[in-house]
Amino acid sequence: MRSFDTIVIGVGGMGSATLWQLARRGQKVLGIERFDLGHSLGSSHGVNRIIRLAYFEHPNYVPLLRRAYELWREAEQLTKEQLLFVTGGIDAGAEDSRIVQGALTACREHDLPHEVLTAQETQQRFPGYKLPNKYAVVYQPDAGFVASERAILAHATLAVSAGAEIHGREKVLAIEPANGRVVVVTDQGRYEAGKVVVSTGGWVSDLIPALKTKAVPERQVLG
Repeated sequence: MRSFDTIVIGVGGMGSATLWQLARRGQKVLGIERFDLGHSLGSSHGVNRIIRLAYFEHPNYVPLLRRAYELWREAEQLTKEQLLFVTGGIDAGAEDSRIVQGALTACREHDLPHEVLTAQETQQRFPGYKLPNKYAVVYQPDAGFVASERAILAHATLAVSAGAEIHGREKVLAIEPANGRVVVVTDQGRYEAGKVVVSTGGWVSDLIPALKTKAVPERQVLG
């Protein structure tokens, strides 16, 4: 049975980045993906995913996002491929809505450049938008999108270059504690590690039953 410092289960948007960061720090790491690298069944499939600094959910995310922007630029330099596209972005809704007020709070607490626009001003600047007259809009110029499937391949490439090993089309069947370490059982073998990172998205409760009622997959329709 082969041994690793860390095993990452699920090599999607989160898992591939985790593999790169662990491998570059000198860890012996293994990534196991039940499908191909880049597939249509995960949460990072498709051409792109939004990225933004004006995080209306909570201003505490902003330092993490600033660091993420730095790491995207570093990944771009190493792979010679653009992954982060800055276009500017808007958060729109009723003036007292959580989206608008949350975005404003993030901008103000972290001194993010931003503008507050009316619906009419927004339509004049961005003709593709026709919003209700009562809406308020927060425009933040640092928002944009990440080329999500390309990012997975880029992170996986960087991880392998740093010494990581990745297995595709291998399904994890169980995670078993063993003498202070962990054994990962797959349909093709058994591996031992000091730690395991589970980044399997919608399948997480299959491996961690305690999350079955907490991590419930939802379909996110993008338009």
